[in-house]
Formats: sequence, structure tokens, C-alpha cells
Amino acid sequence: MTENTLASPAEIRAYRAANPKLRERDIAAQLGISEAALVAAECGLTAVRIDGDANRFLGRAQELGEVMALTRNESAVHEKVGVYDNVTPGKQATLVLGADIDLRVFPGAWVHGFAVTKTDGEEIRRSLQFFDAQGTAVHKMHLRAASNLAAYEKIVEDFRLEDQSQTFRAEPKTVAAAEAESIVDHAELRSQWEKMTDTHQFHGILRRLKLDRRQALNSIGEDFAWKLDASAIETMMVQSADIELPIMCFVGNPGIIQIHSGPVASIKTMGPWLNVMDPTFHLHLRTDHLAEIWAVRKPTADGHVTSLEALDSKGDMVIQFFGKRKEGVAERSEWRAIMEGLQRLDTTVAA
Repeated sequence: MTENTLASPAEIRAYRAANPKLRERDIAAQLGISEAALVAAECGLTAVRIDGDANRFLGRAQELGEVMALTRNESAVHEKVGVYDNVTPGKQATLVLGADIDLRVFPGAWVHGFAVTKTDGEEIRRSLQFFDAQGTAVHKMHLRAASNLAAYEKIVEDFRLEDQSQTFRAEPKTVAAAEAESIVDHAELRSQWEKMTDTHQFHGILRRLKLDRRQALNSIGEDFAWKLDASAIETMMVQSADIELPIMCFVGNPGIIQIHSGPVASIKTMGPWLNVMDPTFHLHLRTDHLAEIWAVRKPTADGHVTSLEALDSKGDMVIQFFGKRKEGVAERSEWRAIMEGLQRLDTTVAA
């Protein structure tokens, strides 16, 4: 294949068959195609094109019973077992506030859907997979032994599209014109930061002052944000696990944010990957992708809360952590102590 040609569906399938141990994202990357194109090549074989509408899917997802929800970005994979319940649909944002599956969904990014069936020996694995207009994965739902198979089959039947073509045409990504970096008004940033009564107000501050997150964190001052050593996330997890402290872990992409709330226990490293391997929660984090790790204090009506935020080299959020708390209740002292005790990044330069 040349740089100006894309692999045909038959070529995609052949490459996949020749590399059965490669992960789908790696196969797609090596072929220079999107992950959706990889899945589409199996239409009529192991995949079915379905309606990609987020709210339509979420309105039916509870019928599936216990499943595994998977959300990822380039550097983190978040897997949570539970039921899609307590859904509040919206045009701009949809909430899923189940006891275990907790999502903030942005329906505009959900464009393409597929039902996928894979056979591995006697094991059959079924999933519903959703992608954006460029073919990048937004969210996946995997059936488990306890899932309602009849409900899954009915959803696939109801959502099936007439178009079952094996080719995938990605829409070009709209790239916003680069804007000159805003000059930070330090006094105004601090004034607005200090007046926060809810952590969600932070995004409004960034919009009003035309700042990105990294600019704000670098400018606010070390009483509100300070850089942490590369060991911070693993240390935080281990210390939280030691005292069974419930935490919140956020992983997202432009179409969704998925949240774990609860303790973590089984923490394992494998090369650059930091993993949580608990019965109903798996996390896989590429620590070598993290360019900056921050401890951040934000004022709220219940006192300040402290988050751990990891950014990639572009300044985009990879993963975020809080101590679990209820609205109207102050931050747990144990979480605050862990965060304030983490090793800060040594920014001194040897003479």
C-alpha cells in the first residue's frame, strides 16, 4: 500500500488474520486507518452497522442488565462493570448516574455504531461499539455472563441500519484556527478562582478568561496548584488502597467521561502501564504519556477540594482523581493528607 491508498476491507481482514495477537488500535495504526474502518471491514461477518445515536442507545441500555462499560483516550482505558440506569437524556449532555456506571455523555460526538461478535474457541464475546465522525472510538459496551442476551439481540435488530457496507468513510476533522496565546490576567484569575463555590465553575472561568487548563494551573500560584513528581499517581493509589479510602477516577474523550467512585485494591505496574485490576473496575494508564501531574485546590461551598490531574504533552487531560465525597460534605481529611503529602516536582536547576 502507498501513502495515497487505504487498505481494502479484504486487505484489512487479511492483515488482522495474520496478526491475531495485535490489539485492534495497533492494527488500525499500522494500517493507517481508523478503528471504525477496522470494525466496518467485518460487516456481514462479525459486525453489524447500527444506529450510533447516544441517547437512543442509553435509553435502551438498562435492558442489558450487568455489562462492562469501556471508555478510553490515547493514554488511559477505564472499564467499569454495572448497569446503565438512572439516565437523564439531553441534547448537549446526557447523564448516566447508576450505582456503578457513572457517565457524562456528549451525544454530538457519537456518530457510528456497530454490534460486534467475536469467537475465541468456545467463548463468544459480544459488544456494542460507538465511534465519532473520524472513526475514533468514543465508548464500548461489552456483554458479560450475567447480561441479558435476548435484550442485546433485540437492540441489534431494532438499531440495525440498511447500510451494511464494509468500507468506512471518515469525515475530515475540523481544526480550529490557532489562536494567539492569551495573556494571563493573574489578578483576575485569582479573583475568579477564589470565588468558586463549585468545581464545575472552573470551566466557565477558563472560557471567560480565554485560557486553557495548563495556562491556568501554571499561573494561579502554588497555594492553589502545584506540580507533582511522576510517582504521584501510583503513590496516591497505593496509599488510598492501604486505608481503603474511596476515590473518584475520571477518564474521558470528546464524547464521554466515565467515572469510578469507590476504593481501589489491586494495583499493578507492567512496563509503562499502571493498572488497577479490581473485580468491577479496571484501569490501564500509560504513565509515559503524562507530561505534567498537578495537585489542584478548588474552593467550594463545602471548603476546598483537592484533585490530582494528569496532562499529556498537548496539555489535554488524560485522567483526573478526587477523594469521593457527597455534595454538602467537606473533603475527607484522609484524602487531603495523601494529596498534600505527595512528592512535589523538583524544579530546581543545579548550578
